[in-house]
Amino acid sequence: MVEDTITDSAADTSSELQHLDDSIDVLLAMISQLKQENTQLRSQQDFLQIERSKLMEKNEMARTRVESIINRLKAMETNE
Repeated sequence: MVEDTITDSAADTSSELQHLDDSIDVLLAMISQLKQENTQLRSQQDFLQIERSKLMEKNEMARTRVESIINRLKAMETNE
């Protein structure tokens, strides 16, 4: 009778340990996946920041050109 209780207790402990081991494996897989996703997102963020900077530069160039054209048009109006 005591031996049965010890055997049952050992089986329960073994089952709990297996469950914990499985849970740890799931968590480790999730951590790995999240690290990979984080790396990809950081890379994408760096790319987008560079792209934004380029677009801002192009926008500034276009603004300068438009201002120049407007000034020339105003000068042409004044000369008429």
